[in-house]
Amino acid sequence: MDIKVDDLTGSEVVELIREHLQSMTLHSPPESIHALDLDALRKPEITFWSVWEGDELVGCGALKELDGQHGEIKSMRTSSSHLRKGVAKRLLQHIMEEAKRRGYRRLSLETGSMDAFEPARRLYASFGFQNCKPFSDYIEDPNSVFMTKEL
Repeated sequence: MDIKVDDLTGSEVVELIREHLQSMTLHSPPESIHALDLDALRKPEITFWSVWEGDELVGCGALKELDGQHGEIKSMRTSSSHLRKGVAKRLLQHIMEEAKRRGYRRLSLETGSMDAFEPARRLYASFGFQNCKPFSDYIEDPNSVFMTKEL
């Protein structure tokens, strides 16, 4: 797997982000969707990676700097044709390594509380993320699960 910083202009990446946003609308009420669109993912405080096997896009994810010591995982997505192949695990390892390299002391995320998000919650828990209170600009929401990990 090749993980590279991506400028979000390639048609494969644009389609995967579209798929990600569409999936969020299927499983979450509009007021509880915190997924970022292409313009939001291009902000300077966000680093976005695409994951490739040869010339095939297999996943993506991003790291948002909240402050000099705290980062947030955003837009983790595995292509539907590559689920359960270790893509998310490898990308999460990569994002955690980058967060440590930057000197972050904490890495946090928001994901859904619905059954569709259970695989994601299990993945994060397997890496030592624990449930926490809302962070940054988030508020309590029964449709959200907040998780964090000290690095």
